[in-house]
Amino acid sequence: MHLFQNNLKYSTMRSLVLTTLITSLLMVGCSDFGDLNEDPNNPAQPRTDLLLSQAEKSVGSAIGTVTGNLYVQYLAETQYTEESRYDGINYDWDRWYTTEYTTVSDRTVADGPLFDLQTIIDLNSNPDTRDESYVLAGGSNTNQLAVARILKTYFFHMMTDRWGNIPYSEALQGNDELTPAYDPQQAIYDSMLTTLQNAASNLNTNQATVSGDFLFDGDLEKWRLFANTLRMRMAMRLTEVNASKAQSHFMDAYNNGYLQETAWFPFQASANNENPWYSRFETRTDYAISNTLGDTMLALDDMRVTAYADPAGDLDDEDGTTEMSEISTMPYGVDGETAGAISATAVSFPGMAMRAQGADLPIISMAEVHFMLAEAAQRGWNVSGSAQAHYESGIQASWEQWGVYNQSDFQAYMNQSEVQYDANNWRQSIGFQKWIALYPIGYQGWSEWRRLGYPELEPAPAAFEGRDIPVRQGYPGSEPDLNSSNYQEAVSEQGDGSFDPLATHVWWDTTP
Repeated sequence: MHLFQNNLKYSTMRSLVLTTLITSLLMVGCSDFGDLNEDPNNPAQPRTDLLLSQAEKSVGSAIGTVTGNLYVQYLAETQYTEESRYDGINYDWDRWYTTEYTTVSDRTVADGPLFDLQTIIDLNSNPDTRDESYVLAGGSNTNQLAVARILKTYFFHMMTDRWGNIPYSEALQGNDELTPAYDPQQAIYDSMLTTLQNAASNLNTNQATVSGDFLFDGDLEKWRLFANTLRMRMAMRLTEVNASKAQSHFMDAYNNGYLQETAWFPFQASANNENPWYSRFETRTDYAISNTLGDTMLALDDMRVTAYADPAGDLDDEDGTTEMSEISTMPYGVDGETAGAISATAVSFPGMAMRAQGADLPIISMAEVHFMLAEAAQRGWNVSGSAQAHYESGIQASWEQWGVYNQSDFQAYMNQSEVQYDANNWRQSIGFQKWIALYPIGYQGWSEWRRLGYPELEPAPAAFEGRDIPVRQGYPGSEPDLNSSNYQEAVSEQGDGSFDPLATHVWWDTTP
């Protein structure tokens, strides 16, 4: 069954089940939880299975965002080019923490994936609720706690890599703590790595599995492998700031088992859970394959570009396939007037393999796994296989992921000097190929570009105020007013007197 396979579709029955689940989630899970005597249309207690489904649905939003794809120049804007010219500074995180508060019995819950997961944790930890039937209907306490903590860590990982210091240890307390402190990113990473380690070991296949899980179908072994692989990714982030801790956590996760197939997010060909790129292109055509990425791939006869991009309207022979000769890229980071003068039919939009309504996107791909193992081997860590072998396997896995692999084209690609593995310049080799392979999961591509320093991207030619490529994002604009003292402390710890957040490196990013 697909979560870990390259063809995109589930069985009809699974699609119907997920549609029903998401529909119920939108009708019930997103509404306020109230006392049954006060509101007979809402459940008396929170449904942990619906809370888990609701939180999992946000994974699709996390991997389907736009801005990271612009920072690493996967895509270029075709009309309004402000974002790719780094005009945006402050980015909101309310959608991850919460958007509203409401009270269930004696505790505050909220709409947002982190609060949904914290509610699951609280209900399964509290002696007054942990043995209630409405809680145990979501699975055993042990397994609900482990899964919720793994997924909660996933979201915090995505957030801290964007903002650096963020509310963490004092977050998610609702009205009990409306001005949480910002934890240093180093402390957050220490906690997240330990949380994943413990959660993976606590999963218990002899107890009832979790309900409401459409990512892994309640398969606790897949959750364990996912947690270990996520920890391997996070450990790699530490290589430049704490190599020994990076190696220790990476090797412990590796030795306890990691993903052997791509983990996909299952979007559907229906409005309830459709691919966000499909939604963006329903009425607009704001993004095209950038000249930075597209021209690089075309020059190397990289067949993945025929999946990454659709034919330009002016070049399409309408035979239902995409040829390299039909792809035309969009200049990256130009001013709005220049972009507006380029016809929409003159450029290639992102490929339908990425933006069809039901096209799945990878959460963690096998290509990423192999590139992690290549780097581990190159660093002398005790993994099986050579750095070159994993490097080549990573490229092949990426070609297979996009359905373009054939032996002759692939071998011709690999024979080029620009592609062959260079152990003396391994950062450049791995960084370059990992950049290509992480498309279109832009924030992961951005993080790895910041960490490894490759490829050597040039800032947008029409960048606002001559800005460089952002290496961090600014806090929500409301924070200076709503959480002033903690905000100011975070600013002081991460910046200087002028504090340009886009130019302020996060803790693990040591590149110049």
